[in-house]
Amino acid sequence: MPTVFLERDESIAVITFNRPDKHNAFNRTFWNDLNICLDDLDLKLPRVLIVTGAGSQAFSAGFDISPDNPQVSSLVDSVIKGVRQPVEDLIRFIRTSVDRLVTLPVPVIAAVNGLAFGAGAELAVRCDLRVADPGAFFSFSEVKLGLMPDHGGTVGLQRLVGTSRALELVLSGKKVSAAEAQKIGLVNQVSEPGRCLDSARELAGTIAANGPRAVRASLAVLRCAGELSVSDALELESRYAVDLILSGECIDGVTAFMSGKQPEFSDPE
Repeated sequence: MPTVFLERDESIAVITFNRPDKHNAFNRTFWNDLNICLDDLDLKLPRVLIVTGAGSQAFSAGFDISPDNPQVSSLVDSVIKGVRQPVEDLIRFIRTSVDRLVTLPVPVIAAVNGLAFGAGAELAVRCDLRVADPGAFFSFSEVKLGLMPDHGGTVGLQRLVGTSRALELVLSGKKVSAAEAQKIGLVNQVSEPGRCLDSARELAGTIAANGPRAVRASLAVLRCAGELSVSDALELESRYAVDLILSGECIDGVTAFMSGKQPEFSDPE
């Protein structure tokens, strides 16, 4: 089996991190396999994407720091030689892979089925929504290793929980339970024990039943509205709203509503 694999049904796709013996830690093979899955998704988008970890122990323990990960030996060699470029190249490669995942034009839900440490926590907070098992823990643990988040985690976390709380979590590296994560806005839902993926699928199904163009347009505005001034964000919303109405999707939705039926929306081409 690959270290990352993709499964689909009619409207929902699931990416599974598949290194349970390594707590689904990220190594070079992982990133290569993830990009193969993303190539597949680029060819045919689902209405919603879920990402989760194999097994019941971990979503992901983050970057694989074991000696058998070639990326580790490359970093050590760069540190010894004081050469900057290979480090920049590695971070850019990983960031590009994460960015490809979390900027797909469909909602991305992290089903956090176990521990999410380091880069695993970073990837989770960069998804659009998070559903966690009650036994899950989050830890931005990089500082404990003399590192810092470099997969986009500082930015993703700050936008979810605010600067002060993000500082506390990143600078301390402390573990946060699923219940506390929900309380501070880091997690949207806490599932029943062992039903994290099921709950994520239920949420995905609710989203997928709505107009896919409407979902994509709303998602696009919400993803970037916080970076814009109020006036620019409102202008962006208006542009997307006009394009959405002209797509005709609302005709199907309104007609079905007036007839007391469930709408049958077509997928965007």
